[in-house]
Amino acid sequence: MHKLKLAIDGNEANVTNRVGSNVYAFEVLKQLYKLTADKKKFTCTILLARPAVSDLPKARNNWHYQIIKPSRFWTQWALPLHLFWQQKNYDLLFTPSHYAPRLSPIPYVSSVMDLAFLQFPDQFTKHDLFQLKHWTRYSVKRAQKIITISQFSKQAIHDVYQKPLTEIVVAPPAVGSFPSYLPLRWKAFLRKHKIEKNNYFLYLGTLQPRKNLLTLVESFEAFYRSQAASQLKKKTACSTPANLPQLVIAGKIGWLAEELQARIKQSALQEQIILTGFVSEELKKPLYENAISTVLIGLYEGFGIPPLESLSVGTLPIVSSATSLPEVVGDAGLIVDPLDQTAISQALEKAWCIPPSKRQQLVYKMKKQADKFSWKKTGKIILKTIQDAAEHDAN
Repeated sequence: MHKLKLAIDGNEANVTNRVGSNVYAFEVLKQLYKLTADKKKFTCTILLARPAVSDLPKARNNWHYQIIKPSRFWTQWALPLHLFWQQKNYDLLFTPSHYAPRLSPIPYVSSVMDLAFLQFPDQFTKHDLFQLKHWTRYSVKRAQKIITISQFSKQAIHDVYQKPLTEIVVAPPAVGSFPSYLPLRWKAFLRKHKIEKNNYFLYLGTLQPRKNLLTLVESFEAFYRSQAASQLKKKTACSTPANLPQLVIAGKIGWLAEELQARIKQSALQEQIILTGFVSEELKKPLYENAISTVLIGLYEGFGIPPLESLSVGTLPIVSSATSLPEVVGDAGLIVDPLDQTAISQALEKAWCIPPSKRQQLVYKMKKQADKFSWKKTGKIILKTIQDAAEHDAN
């Protein structure tokens, strides 16, 4: 095959405070930068609506940045015009976001993280919902290939859009190393929120209804009452600390979280359920490391980064049996029905009762599962998909 001339929509990665799909796009861009170093085989033009932020890969002989104006209506106006005038200079467009141009003179590979907007439309603004529903549909229909992040999402895309499974490729996210943290800052965080080190369950993520946090709170209450009753009878289910654990719910307040906040205020265990608000990146590692277990029993997850981060530090994750989460944890976590309060409560008890000796044995298993996911593997999958799509179009 001749040199691959690749255009990449870099806007999803071109932000300073990255979350979710921004992180995915940024990490994929870094891997493609490494994998396309051979200037005889590749030339890459990263198309942007605004100047590149400082931490994007540095320009080189076969890796260029080009700003296209106007920034408003960029995907539907500026980008198609640029591709039309420059179509001889590109073999294929790759975009790590949901949206591709409605009219593209060159073939493209697009991405879809999940279809949560179809399952929970009330949790999106009207503007975002309109774009996600309509722009995603035509982007998927006209793409040579679709990149997604889990087998669950792959099947959902196929079911909704009738896209052939052979044209949907799973390239899952991964986790990198955590930033270092100052012990004094960590201790101050514990004091501020009255968190008992090594004796709490942890939810880490945005507070929103599809995360099923009301059920988590009720399951924690049931677990707590059961353990408190056992201690009064001096018939504890296992050898555990004298203090019963806390539930720490960490993350920014999302849309429609008022019901959760009100429910916690009414709880008899209000003092044991701690809302920390937004948590900086540097405090995530100690939060994971000092938890008994992490809990993500969401009703819809395209992938599930928190359980993977939990596995990477050796903290047992409890996850929902719904959607993609079993793919993430494999047999290295506890999997529960997200609608079964009793099962969730029992999983909390099981995690709390694991003796230290057995917990250490589980660490190896958890980290082995986490090692199955790497940005390097993901980058290779995406580059091969791009090459296959370009080659297919050339034929």
